[in-house]
Amino acid sequence: MGVIAGIVGIAVLVMIHEAGHFFAARAVGMTPRKFYLGFGPPIVKTVRGQVEYGIGSIPLGGYVKIPGMNRPSPGDLAATLRPEEREKYRAELARLDYAIEREDWVGARAELQALKPVLGGSRMAQELEWSLAPDAYWRQATWRRLTAIFAGPAVNLVFAIVLFTALFMVAAERNTNVIGRVLPGSPAAAAHLRPGDRILEVDGVATKPKQIPKLIRATKGHPFQLVVRRDGKRLVIGPLRAREDHGAFRIGIATEIRTGPGESLPTAARDSLKLTWDVTAGTVRGIGHLAVGRDTNQVSSTVGIVRVSSQAWRQGLRDFLYVFGIISLALGLLNLLPVLPLDGGHIVMALVEKVRGRTFPQAVYVRYSVVGLSLFAVLMYLGLRNDLFGGGG
Repeated sequence: MGVIAGIVGIAVLVMIHEAGHFFAARAVGMTPRKFYLGFGPPIVKTVRGQVEYGIGSIPLGGYVKIPGMNRPSPGDLAATLRPEEREKYRAELARLDYAIEREDWVGARAELQALKPVLGGSRMAQELEWSLAPDAYWRQATWRRLTAIFAGPAVNLVFAIVLFTALFMVAAERNTNVIGRVLPGSPAAAAHLRPGDRILEVDGVATKPKQIPKLIRATKGHPFQLVVRRDGKRLVIGPLRAREDHGAFRIGIATEIRTGPGESLPTAARDSLKLTWDVTAGTVRGIGHLAVGRDTNQVSSTVGIVRVSSQAWRQGLRDFLYVFGIISLALGLLNLLPVLPLDGGHIVMALVEKVRGRTFPQAVYVRYSVVGLSLFAVLMYLGLRNDLFGGGG
């Protein structure tokens, strides 16, 4: 049941992401031609208006087909035809390419319509027809393009914030200064700290629960002492040294988190925004570490995401929804990476084209996409390696 909940959860997040693109595109004058959950040959599909809705046979991701993501170029259609077809319709294809070269889009549509009875079934003919349509993406003002593209990640971010706020209003988890766990072999274990010890001071500073990690990190590996209360007695522990772990100094303890009454809406919203910011900052740091070859054992694939989601489901609905929100936030942030075919890549291209004063042909988009697809291949390898064989490879 947990695995099913994880798969359904991911499907829901993908659906709301794509729904953001879909409704934003329609709102600014572009009518998407397809709205699919999953990829590959459709299991089921239906056409309503100009839009084909369907479920793909490969249950990974989904997509919205906004018409004309790239400006058409002469020779696009001819390059996809068999040699005998190119020869047979050489004159018609030449007129089509000439119209495209002159940017006579009305004439190009007329030439394509003349070819449609014999070539209309090809995928490139359909793509070209969409690219020549008045509502084609590449023909729109920059603000319309940015609105349609940014809406997908934005919906995931807003969904996470709303979900976190609701969870905080139902019940709030509060940090304590009571040690709940001591990692074996850690500096804390060597200093004989125990679960149940209540931390009163770190390096001579009286501390509140949320300040403990910050004060420990501030020691930067230098010797320091902890003051704890154990069995009603005040004890001085140390000196001990924090060790650097994933870019931060730690001593190997986890403090207890206790669930209490829910918060008011303003407080819950504030804590939700803070949590969102913390996760965002951590994600950006993680991406930076990956760029220099650090923390590759932290990358996860869809397999790991489903596994974590199913574990959270077994622990309870609240834990599952919390993880659900974290995944939604991560999905929105990762889609803003400035590489194609991610949304961030399209945002970069739209801004560059605005400065350039002219859209790029499809060939430029294809070359830029090679960078993103290469990055995906590396991340997929790392994620599957970690999820299936452990982070050590």
